[in-house]
Amino acid sequence: MAAKIEYAGVEVGTELPAQTFPVSRATLVRYAGASGDFNPIHWNEKFAKEVGLPDVIAHGMFTMAEAIRVVTDWVGDPGAVIEYGVRFTKPVVVPNDDKGAVIEVSAKVAAKLDDNRVRVDLLAMNEGRKVLGMSRAVVQLA
Repeated sequence: MAAKIEYAGVEVGTELPAQTFPVSRATLVRYAGASGDFNPIHWNEKFAKEVGLPDVIAHGMFTMAEAIRVVTDWVGDPGAVIEYGVRFTKPVVVPNDDKGAVIEVSAKVAAKLDDNRVRVDLLAMNEGRKVLGMSRAVVQLA
């Protein structure tokens, strides 16, 4: 695959299409199985509350992976992401109900770099709270 977005057509401030990602308890169980991360704070409500959490929380790496989808969908090639890093600021609490939680992600081009690369800054929110800080990706464009 190759990036579908051309460097020349992108300006600082270009907004990527925002997306929302639903998270249910079933989502967390599937992610735990795929990742091998069976920490009970991600599936056992009683345990999560005993260790001081408000409820079961989503895996940080799951939240990080969902957020970068805004960038990979925009650029058209997951391999175009050269660097990606975040700070985990708040957990995504996933209640045991019919709604679960929602991660809302927006992003914009923050800088044009050399060699057809751009830095994209992401904003990941849950219930009005920023859940990822310093969320940035460097992307190789066409």
